Amino acid sequence: MGTPEFAVFSLKAILTTDNQVVGVVTKPDRPLGRGQKVIPSPIKKLAVTLNLPLMQPEKVREEAFINQLIALSPDVIVVVAYGQILPGSILSIPGLGCINLHASLLPEYRGPAPIHRTIINGKDVTGVTIIKMDEGMDTGNILLQREIPVKKDERVSELYQRLAGEGAALLVEALSGLSAGDLRPSPQRSKGVSYAPPLKKDDGLINWSKSGKDILNLIRGLDPIPGAFTHLSGKRLKIFSGFLVGKKEGGKKPGEICEINKKGIKVACGDGCLFLKEVQLENKKRMPIETFLLGIKIESGIILK
Repeated sequence: MGTPEFAVFSLKAILTTDNQVVGVVTKPDRPLGRGQKVIPSPIKKLAVTLNLPLMQPEKVREEAFINQLIALSPDVIVVVAYGQILPGSILSIPGLGCINLHASLLPEYRGPAPIHRTIINGKDVTGVTIIKMDEGMDTGNILLQREIPVKKDERVSELYQRLAGEGAALLVEALSGLSAGDLRPSPQRSKGVSYAPPLKKDDGLINWSKSGKDILNLIRGLDPIPGAFTHLSGKRLKIFSGFLVGKKEGGKKPGEICEINKKGIKVACGDGCLFLKEVQLENKKRMPIETFLLGIKIESGIILK
């Protein structure tokens, strides 16, 4: 059971083992983007390509869907970024239980956006966890867990790929251990519980009063989607990369453009200045700052809000 690209890594890994995939469950096709074109999920695309049995229930609590699962008689149900919480009526179906791959060191960052929050909050260590699921949100007992360092200046898109690969390998290990009866679930610790709520567009709004490091973490943690942003003359300006320079210039307000040169656009922040290197103005393409400056006139003193 899975939906996004993150889950594709796991399904592919399972298919390289002796385990038999008797069914694949993903969310219904949804309209996406400006054109609202109906697009199948990455997991559906893979399942269709490999001719795997596919189910797309609107809600997992539907009686007809639960009866389908019962008829399949699975030994284990694997859940990776599926998008719905499973009820007890499903959790009790497989003899070995339902297991979930989560992209954090649980109980840290329970919820749907752990990878983004890891980068945004400036963590230098994260990981992947396999749990035996219960009816809570990422609260089940831990089967396996692996720490993974966050690389300096790593973007969420890059960490996403690494955790998907590491998680898929750990998942295969967990399936082997479950089959052999070697794994013993252990309860999650009660201390250090934190949550990673779903991202909203406004989460990307840059507060220029914050430190340059915090702003860069936000930029890295939202690249490419939904993107950190500010406003330039009333238009949304997404920012995808930059670097810190020196101390805050005297008399400059947070968000004030201090300088424009070949290196980029220098903006005052809480404790210094930030050079913007890659941006995207509303209704325009993402581009390096050198290209951006060729098509727009910007002067020092303008304040980004």
